[in-house]
Amino acid sequence: MLDLAFIRSHPDVVKEAARLKYNDIDIDYLLEVDRKVTSLQREVEEARAQQNQISKQIAKVGKDKELREKLIAEGKQLAEQIKSMEPMLIALLEERQQLLYLVPNIPDPSAPIGKDENDNVPVKYWGKIPTFDFEPRDLYTIMQNLDMVDIERGVKVAGARSYILKNDAARLELALMNFAFDRVARKGYTPLIVPAMAREFCFIGNGQFPKGRDQVYAIENDDTFLVGTAEVSITGMFKDEILKVDDLPLRFVAFCPCFRREAGTYGKDTRGVFRIHQFNKVEQYIICRADHEESVLWHEALLANSEELVQALELPYRVVNVCTGDMGDGKVGMYDLECWLPSENRYRETHSCSYFHDWQARRANIRYRDEDGKVRFVHTLNNTAIASPRIMLPLLETHQQADGSVKIPAALRPYLGGQEYFRPHEIGAKV
Repeated sequence: MLDLAFIRSHPDVVKEAARLKYNDIDIDYLLEVDRKVTSLQREVEEARAQQNQISKQIAKVGKDKELREKLIAEGKQLAEQIKSMEPMLIALLEERQQLLYLVPNIPDPSAPIGKDENDNVPVKYWGKIPTFDFEPRDLYTIMQNLDMVDIERGVKVAGARSYILKNDAARLELALMNFAFDRVARKGYTPLIVPAMAREFCFIGNGQFPKGRDQVYAIENDDTFLVGTAEVSITGMFKDEILKVDDLPLRFVAFCPCFRREAGTYGKDTRGVFRIHQFNKVEQYIICRADHEESVLWHEALLANSEELVQALELPYRVVNVCTGDMGDGKVGMYDLECWLPSENRYRETHSCSYFHDWQARRANIRYRDEDGKVRFVHTLNNTAIASPRIMLPLLETHQQADGSVKIPAALRPYLGGQEYFRPHEIGAKV
């Protein structure tokens, strides 16, 4: 959420941000509602001031009964006037707040201007794209041959876009989570396991509500929803708090199960485990001082952490600078890390790295007291460490062998009891 004073003073800047992000909010209408709020607030305040004056006059009126009754009548009239205005003011305040939730953040000038992922700009490539002296298999075939997945029974249990990981795939998922969790925690990030359920204010603070409500599962009869990322829960942890500047930055690495409706993706990635309703993720999250340069430094640090993890998994990847139309409303800047997927002969997104300035902090009212004693809104950032089973796609496809086995990257072997290959019917085998 942007500062209302900023919107009032720089409406053209905000309109341009909305245009670049393909956000159809009407800033002029928002400002019109804001003027109505201000005008009505003034009327209410003036009426209350008159009420106070009348109360003081009644106290001094003495034995003049006629004047007392006149003043009392005027006071009642003002009370009725205020009573009639207050519901209108409450409604206008709520409308303004809901409109403010829809105002996009101002993208950094370094962000490419574009409409969707096709306009994202590659800024780095790492690793050699694999070549095979045999006909490579796609992920679903690999997992079927290694008895790693049961899509049919998963769908029977939970419906479309569901799955059951079996045997070495179940072990691999836990290994990947622990691998990422340990590596990032060793860098000084506080480990967290956060709730997979969160109240509505967490989603509002994070920026997923009101616009992204169709992507979230609601829990019937409760004011809770299933999160699609640990970022939601961490944002909610600090709502309405004033932090100490000496405690900043706060750095977290958090695990939680994640759930997404995948609304609007009918017919996309329906085979396998790429676009699914439930998955596990280790997320990185930073709260820092309200300083653009510091946000940029942490943005690069978060990206470097993810690159280290993917390099350790020996996966070719590229980093793209995400364009204005693809980054989402709240973000100032965003990178995607995309791993090479041999079966599709292209890179696919596995990590997203974003910084928001104080856009989330204003929504969740997360502040800190700076060195001069001034209370300011914090800056927030987040980035994927590992999301599975999505990361299994490039991992299993890239490291597949001619005999149908999959070679396990050396960095991951300690989390799998030293196992070096995944082979059919040889769970835990080292050769």
